[in-house]
Order: sequence, then C-alpha cells, then structure tokens
Amino acid sequence: MKTLIRFILATALCASNFPMLCSQQADNWGQYVDPRIGSEGLGRVFVGPSAPFGMVKPGPDCSCKPNSGWLPMPEAVTGFSQVHVSGTGGGPKYGNILIQPFCGELSATSHEAHREYEKMELGYYETSFQENGIKVRLTTSERASFYQFHYPASSSRALMIDAGFFLGENKIPDAREAQQFVGSEIEIISDTEIRGYSRIRGGWNNGKAYPVYFYAVADRPFVKTRTWKGDAMSDVLKSQFDEGEKTGALVAFGQENQATTIQFKVGISFLSSLKAQANVQQDIPHWNFSGQLSALRAKWETFFGRIALQGNASAAQKRMFYTAIYHTLLMPVDRSGENPLWTDPVPYYDDFYAIWDTYRTSSPLITLLNPQRQTDIVNSLVNIYKRDGYMPDARSGNSNGRTQGGSNAEAVIADAYVKGLKGIDYTLALQAMIKDATVPPGGNEEQEGRGGLIEYNKLGYVPYGIDRAGNRTVEYAYNDYNIATLAKGLGREDLYREYIRKANNWKNLWRDDCRQDGVRGFIMPRSADGVWLDSLPFGKSKVQHPTFVYKPDTRESPWYVAWWSAFFYEGISWEYSLSIPHDIPGLVEKCGGKEAFRKRLDIFFDKGYYNVNNEPSFLTPCLYHWIGRPDLSSMRIREIVKQNYSDLPGGLPGNDDSGAMSSWLAFHMLGLYPNAGQSYYLINSPLLSEYTIGISREKKFNVQALNLSEDNRFVQSATLNGVKIERAWLEHAELVNGGILILKMGNKPSDWGTRILPPSN
Repeated sequence: MKTLIRFILATALCASNFPMLCSQQADNWGQYVDPRIGSEGLGRVFVGPSAPFGMVKPGPDCSCKPNSGWLPMPEAVTGFSQVHVSGTGGGPKYGNILIQPFCGELSATSHEAHREYEKMELGYYETSFQENGIKVRLTTSERASFYQFHYPASSSRALMIDAGFFLGENKIPDAREAQQFVGSEIEIISDTEIRGYSRIRGGWNNGKAYPVYFYAVADRPFVKTRTWKGDAMSDVLKSQFDEGEKTGALVAFGQENQATTIQFKVGISFLSSLKAQANVQQDIPHWNFSGQLSALRAKWETFFGRIALQGNASAAQKRMFYTAIYHTLLMPVDRSGENPLWTDPVPYYDDFYAIWDTYRTSSPLITLLNPQRQTDIVNSLVNIYKRDGYMPDARSGNSNGRTQGGSNAEAVIADAYVKGLKGIDYTLALQAMIKDATVPPGGNEEQEGRGGLIEYNKLGYVPYGIDRAGNRTVEYAYNDYNIATLAKGLGREDLYREYIRKANNWKNLWRDDCRQDGVRGFIMPRSADGVWLDSLPFGKSKVQHPTFVYKPDTRESPWYVAWWSAFFYEGISWEYSLSIPHDIPGLVEKCGGKEAFRKRLDIFFDKGYYNVNNEPSFLTPCLYHWIGRPDLSSMRIREIVKQNYSDLPGGLPGNDDSGAMSSWLAFHMLGLYPNAGQSYYLINSPLLSEYTIGISREKKFNVQALNLSEDNRFVQSATLNGVKIERAWLEHAELVNGGILILKMGNKPSDWGTRILPPSN
C-alpha cells in the first residue's frame, strides 16, 4: 500500500507543470526536512507546520515571549496560535488566535500544560500533555489550520479559544518593538462554529494595527459554552463584542466513548470572518487529516524536487540541505487576495522580515527554485510602492517598517532583471527605485526609504550623527549600483551615468590612514564638515561631554548609544569595510593590492572579526576569488560550515532571519554562490558530490564533483558541457540553459580560477 501511495504521489508530481525532477525512483525529499534544526540557540525558526509561503503557520506558544512561539521543554505550552514568523530577531510579531484543549470545567481562561514529548516533521506537529493526557496533532494548508485533539476516554473534553492572545505583550504603552493589544471580538454562531477577530499593533516593525479574523469549526457539537471579556465570564452570552478588551470562549464536547478524538479547523483572513470561513471551505473542505497532510507534503515536494541530491550525500547533509530550502520558503508570506488596503489584481506578499537579511541569498534561491514565485514577489514589492508610496525594506502586518540600512528592494529588482525574470514592469520598478534614491521619506526614517538622504546626496556620504551612517553609506552605494544596472538595461544612459558614479560613494567614508592589526584603510565616521572623527561622544551627557576613541573593532551598541543609533548596524568596520559587493576590484585596490588584500582577509578570519551570523559578511568568505584564489574561498567556507552548522536543534549560528542563514548554507553546499543583483554564481568546492537542478521539462543542470572527499577538496579543473573553463564563476544564463558542470577534485590547490577573475562593474 505504501508503495502504491508513493507511486501515485510521484506520478502526480511528475505530471505537474513545475520543472521538478522525475526519476524512476520517486524521491521523497521531504523526509529529510527536520523542523528542529535551528529551533534552539539563536536560530529561532518556526517549528510548526506550514505551506510554502503559507499565510497560516499554526504552532505551540510557550508564553508570549519567544518570536516564533516555541521554547524547548520543560516550558509549558500556553496554547496554539495560528500566525507566526520564522527565525526573526528583535521584538515578536503575531501569535494570533490561540486555542488550547483541556479537561475539566469551563471555569478558567488559562490552561497551560507541559509536554511529554514532541514530534516535528514536514507539515506536521504532535505532542501530548502531562497534566491531562491529551494528544495534539496538527497540520495546515495555506490559509487554514487542521487540528486533532485526542482526549482520554473517560475525561471531559473542552477547548479554549482566546481571541486576545498575542506574542510580545508589554504592559508599557508604545514600548519599542512590543506588540500592543487594540481589540478583539468572538461569537459562537452554532453548536460547531466560532468566529471573531483580534486587532494588534506594533511589534518589530512598530506597525499600524492589523486585524486577524478567524472562523473555526469542530466535527463534534458543543454541549456547553461560555464566553469572556476581560475578567468577566458569561454562561449566557454567545458573543462578546469589541470594546478594547480581550475576549474568548470555552466550549465542552460530549463524552461519548466513541468520540475521543475531536477535529477542529481554523481559517484565518486579514479581511473578514466570512473570508476566513471561505478559506476553510476552499482549502480543507473535508475532515481527512492524513489526506490533508499528504496534500501539503506534495506541495513541498514540487520545490524540493527542483534540486535532487545524488552521489554519496550523507543523511545529515540531506537533512541540512532540504531543511535549509524549507526554511527559505517559509517567508515572505503569500497574502494575495487578503490585502485589506487595496484590491489590485497583483500578487500581494507580506512579512518581508527583512529584505536587508534576505536579498543576498534567500531571493536568489527562490529564483532558482521557482522563478515565477520570485516574479510574483517582485511584482508585489513594486505594487506596494504604487499604493503605499515606497517599497519596503521590511514589512509585516500590512505596514512598511524597519529600514536597517539601504533601500534593498533595489537589489531584489536588479537581481530579477539580470537573471531574466519576465512579467515584471521594470519601468515602474525603476521609478520606485529612483524615488528611494531622491525623495526623503520624512518623519519616521525607520519606516521606509533612505534616512539621511539629503546629506547623502549633498555630501556623497551619510555623516556621523545620523543613525547608522556607516552602513547606510555603504549600502546606498550598492543600491545606487542596482539602479544603474536596471537603468542601463532599459536604455536610460543618463540615469546609468548618474548612479554608476554614486556607486563609488562608499569611498567617501574610506579612511586610508586608519590602521589596525597591520591592516590599513577602513570605513570610518566623518562629520558633515568633512572631518574624520577620531573620538565619538560617550552617551548623551550635556555636562561632562565624555568621548571614546573609535576604532575599526569598536562595537558602539549597546554600551555607548542606543543600538539602533550606532554608526554601524549590527556590526563593526572590519565587517562593513569588506562589504562592497559591486566593486571588489576597487576594494582590493583601496586595500593596497592583491597581497595586502589576502593578508587582510586572513587576519579578518583568523583573528575572529568575521561574524558568521551577520548578513553583511555573507559574501566575504568568497572574496579570495577576486585575487585569483578560489581555493582559499573554499577553504574558509568549509571551515565556517563545519564549525557553525549541523543537523542538530542548535544547528544554525544565528537568527535564521526568514531563511537567510539557511539559504546561505544551501548555496555553499551546492558550491555555487550568488552575488545578489549581479548575474553570476561563484564556483566553490561543493560539499555535495553530485546534484541536478531541474530547469524545465527539457532542461536540467547537473553538477558533478569527481573524487570529492575531505582530502580532495580543491578544484583541479572544470568543464562546462564538455568545454574546459578556467574561470571560477558561472553565469545564470549558462545554468538555466541546462547542461553539465564537471569539477575534478584533488588534494592540493591548482591554478584553476587563478587568471580569469569574476566580473566587476
């Protein structure tokens, strides 16, 4: 029977229009996904079930504190809410519409319980509670959750629905990054149905109030109900209207011995409760839990099957790789048809959390896995500009909010353009990019656009005194390069010349005479008067005026200033001075040439300045390519992966940041690394001996690393479609045309990749 089911699934997937790989043996790649990877430590990944880019993400909440809801045992489970994010830092977001099964009287609004065990698989979560023996199983669709509650046969069976719960609650009004309660409403509309909504504001992006509507239905009737508002409980009222207090309901089921399992579906909408009901009816019109789980996993297989691992990949490598793909596809979230702000017939995506994190590797990986999906995401960004006035650098709860550095939607658009994605209005996209670069956002510069833009355009850099002046200057220069890329492609030579000149603005904060650890030249603070600042204010005292000496390894926050107001965001000059992805030859020259640059990179890694969990350092291990030493890039990458990544719960070195850390790993396992906004992939020594990327029904791209081992980790030579290539990079067009890349491996560095350097501007 299992063989038959697997055959049917494989046949259905191979018959789909999605360009996945179909082999004689139906590979179930989803079996290698382990939602536990990155769940502990700094990873903060979401552990519950989700569809690809799914709007609904049901999972356990262990108090209101964690970003993804979940905490390891022995923390108690408060309940299961329906909307979560994955891998994020900063303040929590969502955690809306909490449900919790329990046994006993309908007398309390809190029913925390401790887990006996947990089971996490692709599309599935299961636990059992110590206090009452209730087993909880859940799966989901894109817009509705599906629960099974298995109660002990002799117990009373009850369920709590809390419309007022949310993550990140703080009693201090308007506390930074905290979510704040606005209102909620609940109504028992029949003996099996409940509906209502929750209104919450704030969170990580300090966004406007967002509503989350729900419709819930059980497969067994309620025999008793109670509702509450604030501290008042009612046996009579079937509804509690919204007047700024938390509301909820308690329901009891019958005690027939044949019905120890209660099934419960919860639809979510950002428009209305009726739309939430329609989402349940459309997504899960049945009560077949296992059937829904199979359907969900089949959707994931269309993505996983795009890249088939072959050769001698270990089980641990497969777990790491396919879990990395899984994490990358959790966000942003597809809310097409669920936008309460406008009704354009354009895809709508939310939870860009944040593009500063994801443009480097997550967006390029989505482009490889499903170009049409990335096209939809780009169209969503451009349409947000059309309706809200600016593209987001971050967005959640239908609100732009949080610019951490540059206006990085530019990089996403440029990446789509140079990789040939069709169906995008690039003229309108260029208009959106130009607005970022020319129109100050005004008011709250953390919300969107470019903070310090007037000074940047006047001086060619953001001067000290404006928040994040250092990394803003570096990132604006790259975003200007992205604008130049698209302008040139669209024949706008005037704009191209203007913005390719501005792409050099990073040099205006490059201080040639700054030295540390035998290295010279760093991005350093400069006043609006053009004066280099050796010392910066210590704190904000207006009496003593204390100062401290600013050095390339100085970490201002949180010691000297508010962390959000430092010269560099989440980093130091050592990191950002190497984060010039569009002009690495210019960077090498500024650093004193190839030998000085190699020495600088070696010191950077060997003395611990490299920060594996900081996105501005994502490209840095590959910079050896630009001095003709791809072997050194590969060596660094292998060390980083070995020391920081694994298939264990603590297997991610930092916040996954909506799949950023995971997608970085996936590319390096493939040995192909993108420089986002540019059209090529750097070729490194892969960690996998063979894999195939499905481009279309007719085209596949196969990569083989012959004789790859721990010792044979250096590329000796390479052929592309039988033709020898000496360059350690591959154009996207070459990849999507299909073919075969063969890398011959050996135990010593060779001269391969030493003469033809990667493209530059």
